[in-house]
Amino acid sequence: MLSLKTALKSRRKVFAPERMSPVDRAWLRMDSPANLMMILGVWIIKPGVSYQAVADRLEERLLQYPRFGQRVEVDALGARWVSDEDFRIERHVVLEQLPRSAKSHEQQALQNRLAELAVEPLDITHPLWQFHLIEHYQGGSALLARIHHCIADGIALIGVTQSMVDGGVVPKPTVADASHDAALKQVGDLLSGLWSEPKKGVEALLEKGLSGSSDLAKQGFQAVQDASALAFMPDDSPTRLKGTPGLRKRVAWCEPLPFEEVKAVAHTLNCSINDLLMSCVAGAFGAYLRACGDETADQEFRAMVPVNLRTAADVGKMGNRFGLAPLLLPLGIENPIERVYEVRRRMSAMKGSFQPLFTLGLLAAAGLLVKPGQDALLELFSKKTTAVLTNVPGPRKKLKFLGASLEHDLVWVPQSGTVGLGVSVLSYGGGVQFGIISDAGLCPDPQKIVDKFTNEFAKLSLLTLMLPWED
Repeated sequence: MLSLKTALKSRRKVFAPERMSPVDRAWLRMDSPANLMMILGVWIIKPGVSYQAVADRLEERLLQYPRFGQRVEVDALGARWVSDEDFRIERHVVLEQLPRSAKSHEQQALQNRLAELAVEPLDITHPLWQFHLIEHYQGGSALLARIHHCIADGIALIGVTQSMVDGGVVPKPTVADASHDAALKQVGDLLSGLWSEPKKGVEALLEKGLSGSSDLAKQGFQAVQDASALAFMPDDSPTRLKGTPGLRKRVAWCEPLPFEEVKAVAHTLNCSINDLLMSCVAGAFGAYLRACGDETADQEFRAMVPVNLRTAADVGKMGNRFGLAPLLLPLGIENPIERVYEVRRRMSAMKGSFQPLFTLGLLAAAGLLVKPGQDALLELFSKKTTAVLTNVPGPRKKLKFLGASLEHDLVWVPQSGTVGLGVSVLSYGGGVQFGIISDAGLCPDPQKIVDKFTNEFAKLSLLTLMLPWED
């Protein structure tokens, strides 16, 4: 009787070579020694799972997606996806152990290992992903993921991870949306023109808005404003968190906040959960800087926030279909209630913005340029940004993996150029977790910021209890 491993290999599909999209090519070429373009994740699983079971599950589920069995082949026309004829699951699922000295501080040892992996490049001659299993961790196991951003964005990878768990299935793609690609190309052309010749670019956008209905005209004017705001974005506040990142990272996260409590506090303050959490992020960074002796009055912190631009036709597909929206978080507002409403105002102003679509178009344009041209174009953003900030809603109930409970799920997206901070807010399994990956030189102890995040939420929770209640 065939073993599971032999059966999987015999059923493995060989996919025809496929040209890499300009956006994905931009992500492929964005790697630098200080910032590798890897999405990092951690699963804490209880009870523990075995290496062989994990390797078999990942080989069975992940290879149903072509990208996880394909390597990147760079050629004169750009890059393409080709099947890895020498694929071996042992390269992509690695068994590890924490140091023996880590018994009394396993979480710190796990964070240190993840920080090391964050600056270790993936092997370009094979599919650009790897999982690291620590079989024995805090009475269970820990599974660390590294997936290159050129394979897929975070939304697509949520579907991938959903297919890995017990009962998970691979989402089936629907018919491609040709209009999406056409619109993206048009935006990329307009934005590229705006950057190379600002006056002509603005005129082109204005013409688009004036050439149709009143609604289209309003959208045109909005597009002009948003494109101009991106093109002439002012510099970020010069805090200690900005600078040139080095070759070492630090990772930290907190214990989950109860989701129902977060929801109740947001409801009481008449704001969204997202507004509340972003306010806690701003409060944590402001408090950290003040604790370091820095002045935060009138200081702001620009974070690039990924915005999903996928359509129904993108379900089950890999690749990158998201834009970025710049969010200025107020560092100098110490009153937590005042800060919540200021953040709410700023978040509301972002709604309906064309900026995420423009940044996706910008990446598409960058992917068509020669490498130095791409670097110069994207450097304009990284110089004006302190962090990349993701806020991802996950499943409300805890998932099962190989019969065990997936207790904690954390994920970080990469930072590009000279950005030295990645901030993650993830709701999962009835809790909300806050995590940071930082450059060791710019922020040597991110746990101090993480702890202040929980303190900021505790302040808001206490203040809501002190509000007058109606009978």
